[in-house]
Amino acid sequence: MAIHPIEFRYGTPEMKAVWTEESKLLKLLMVEAALAKAEAEVGLVSRSDAETIASCMNKVNVERVRQIEDEISHDMMAVVLAYAEQCGEAGKWIHYGATSNDILDTGLALQLKDAMEIIDDKLEKLKQALLKKADETKTLVTAGRTHGQLAVPTTYGLRFAIWAMEVARHQERLRQMKPRVAVGQMSGAVGTQAAFGKDGIRIKELTMRELGIPAVTVSSQIIQRDRHAEYMEFLALVASTLDKICLEIRLMQRSEIGELAEGFGKKQVGSSTMPHKRNPINSEQVCGLARVVRAYVEPALENNALWDERDLTNSSCERVIIPEASILLDHILRKTINVISGLTFYPENIKRNLNVLKGVQMSEAVMIALANRGFGRQKAHEIVRSASMKAFEHNMPFRQALMEDTEISGKLTPAEIDEITDPAKYIGTAMEQVEEVLRKEGYVH
Repeated sequence: MAIHPIEFRYGTPEMKAVWTEESKLLKLLMVEAALAKAEAEVGLVSRSDAETIASCMNKVNVERVRQIEDEISHDMMAVVLAYAEQCGEAGKWIHYGATSNDILDTGLALQLKDAMEIIDDKLEKLKQALLKKADETKTLVTAGRTHGQLAVPTTYGLRFAIWAMEVARHQERLRQMKPRVAVGQMSGAVGTQAAFGKDGIRIKELTMRELGIPAVTVSSQIIQRDRHAEYMEFLALVASTLDKICLEIRLMQRSEIGELAEGFGKKQVGSSTMPHKRNPINSEQVCGLARVVRAYVEPALENNALWDERDLTNSSCERVIIPEASILLDHILRKTINVISGLTFYPENIKRNLNVLKGVQMSEAVMIALANRGFGRQKAHEIVRSASMKAFEHNMPFRQALMEDTEISGKLTPAEIDEITDPAKYIGTAMEQVEEVLRKEGYVH
């Protein structure tokens, strides 16, 4: 019976597959086989035994491992015994010289490598979706907002370009992080490699070369958990970006703003009692699950502070937080890609909101014009501020308040004021900045 929503509601098939019991077991068997091959290279194990061990990987199953674990209460030793059963005489060399976490942590590194490749692919798809929207809306002027209040105009294209560059930085972080996070070890009981003898370092290097991941330089009984904490912090940082994007979409979809909306299916139901509702449920789901991903940073940091060469407090915690955060982050990445790709814009509402303050939000443009006509910046600021307050207090068009001020009307004609307060003519280099982002990221129109 399914209990956790990940089992039936959240997650992509490809990311879930990374964290199944079967996948974890296969990674552990791969590490054991790679270790045996490395030990054969240095003469600790015969090549024929190492080949037999490698050939038996697919014969071990989760059910048998569970049966043995129920008897002996040790998960890694259960894997070793189940594996050895399938290998005949060669089975006695499985796990030779290793400690449990040599296999568990290296197996986890292989899972993390797979997870990061999936996340990397989703980040690229999200960036491309944002770049496409930036290109499509680079001239779509909208009201800028600071502190929740209308500010000078911006463009939707600039917003999407800003988000695209943030995603690009996450891709850069991921590239830098991969060789620190997906690493393996063969350290022995406390990190000395004593059971491997003089060839311990070479065995470690050969094992990781076979597995295709870097080897730690040094470790204790476990790989140090600052690496895993960095991975969890990365997931949280990406989640915060997705939260930011989807929060803005939710704000812009508010009924009184209504500038854009998530895609809505022909048969989709928005409310069980209000048939008219078209709720931004996908963006809300992203924002909600982002909180869960971020919440797992604290236990990941605590997992780095263990007793001496190790204790077991990190183990149970990681069984929950690493797979769950990986699956949820991948899920909300997919959700955000779909949200961005399916956005609908409402130009009439965008235009309405540009004029809702009757032009007052164009005060900066007027101030700059007056400063250039001889007032200087500070005096121009005070004159325009006074005109703005008058427009607010009397609910009058900003143009009228400007013309009623003799100092302003003495410097600017009505036609010039109309030109200066036109939002479409005060977007600075917004379009050029978007074009620069598109060029930098190699976007093909």
